[in-house]
Amino acid sequence: MTATGPSLRELIAAPHPDHAPLPPAAPSEPGVMELRGVPYAEVEGSRPLELDLWLPGARRTDPLPLVLFVHGGAWRRGRRDDMGMRTRHWSPRPFARIAAAGFAVACADYRLSGEATFPAPLDNLRAALRWLTLRSAELGVDTSRTVVWGESAGGHLASLLALTHADPPLAGAVIWYGPSDLTTVRGPFTPGDAATPEALMLGTAPADAPERARAASPLAQVDSEAPPFLLVHGDEDTMVDCSHSQSLASALESAGSPVELWTVQRADHGWYGLPDDQVERIFAHSLAFAHRLVA
Repeated sequence: MTATGPSLRELIAAPHPDHAPLPPAAPSEPGVMELRGVPYAEVEGSRPLELDLWLPGARRTDPLPLVLFVHGGAWRRGRRDDMGMRTRHWSPRPFARIAAAGFAVACADYRLSGEATFPAPLDNLRAALRWLTLRSAELGVDTSRTVVWGESAGGHLASLLALTHADPPLAGAVIWYGPSDLTTVRGPFTPGDAATPEALMLGTAPADAPERARAASPLAQVDSEAPPFLLVHGDEDTMVDCSHSQSLASALESAGSPVELWTVQRADHGWYGLPDDQVERIFAHSLAFAHRLVA
């Protein structure tokens, strides 16, 4: 007798993220709902990739614009729901604030450099956008109005996503102190060093793989089709030199793409050294920028 149904291996496996039931939304901060640990992709030989969602709790009829947040951590560590050390004590939390302002917020895992090398993390973010688009009707989101927001290494990946993703194209990008160039000596970064976080992300010293380093450099991906960018960077950044954002802003401006560069005085990486009210001001300005892109 020939079996016609699913194989035992298929029956044992968890439902594929494309059609698995969504977890129930739970109340978060006042007026905000959360869906935590939602699988969005299966990667052969790797852990399932998950994202967290924050949604306004109020009943709505129109699809929500989306903020896709990309966490930092030198491509080596980090948590998808962490916007950086200066926001960890906030109440309401930063993603709840964005949701309360009328966005859906998705914070997605991506494979770290100990798991896979470039372009794996960028491919994972593309997969997250694909899944969010596929399930958009259930989630009540409009991924054609997506703003990608990233900090540090997440700012690097967010920049690449904004500059290279076309289906759907992104509405814009908010980038906090993100690397933009893996081909040139900048601050503490040296392309010939195989021990840097950049080299670990690439799988080799950038100088030994110039084509791959260029493909992983947002600065090299700028063209006239680039969406609007907000680049915010401390002028005393000791980990990612401020010239990364300055050069990216110049390239975007030369290409005729809208760009705003805010060089924050007396700020180190992760807004270290700034008073709390200045960090709040940077966040509020970034959120207002995102709102203008999807209004």
